[in-house]
Amino acid sequence: DSYPHPRGPMDATFLSSTHCVGIGRRALQQLRASLERETGAQASQYLQEAGFAGGGELYDAFGTWLQREYGLDDAADLDDRYLSEVFGRFFREMGWGELTATRLADAVLALDATEWAEAGEPGSSEYPSCHVTCGMLAEFLGRLSGQVTAVMQVECPSRGDARARFLAGAPETLGIVYDRMTQGMSYGEALGST
Repeated sequence: DSYPHPRGPMDATFLSSTHCVGIGRRALQQLRASLERETGAQASQYLQEAGFAGGGELYDAFGTWLQREYGLDDAADLDDRYLSEVFGRFFREMGWGELTATRLADAVLALDATEWAEAGEPGSSEYPSCHVTCGMLAEFLGRLSGQVTAVMQVECPSRGDARARFLAGAPETLGIVYDRMTQGMSYGEALGST
């Protein structure tokens, strides 16, 4: 069962018509590496801010794409049952990689990404490193839901995980999950006790 009437991949003019640009994965990864080298822990904040700034334009592009591909005039009309399929296709066509959405708890959505553009080489980082993505998805999902949304990365190929996994939810909920993780719980355990 798939969402009705997909029309085909994006054409060459889509990025420019939606105020988005295409850059190579290596450029994004090198930007992170350079900022980490020069600014240390502040790099994640700077990259997340850049992601927030771009998340609105990406959401606007998503709205344009949804209208063109599926005839939806408002992204809020997207049926939740098709969120994973539609996200997978949109983010893949935008060059970010495959993204699927799964509800982990009432207030938390998991976004799983394979071959994600921002993820560095396996084992290249001790911590999750897709900071631009966290900011971008927070702004994007906040606009989609009409609520303030936080995004936290809990798995990353850069630190040796098989996939990139982002948790999205209310800032208060993810704050509790983060606090529990700093006390030694896995994110699964932390979610189970929220």
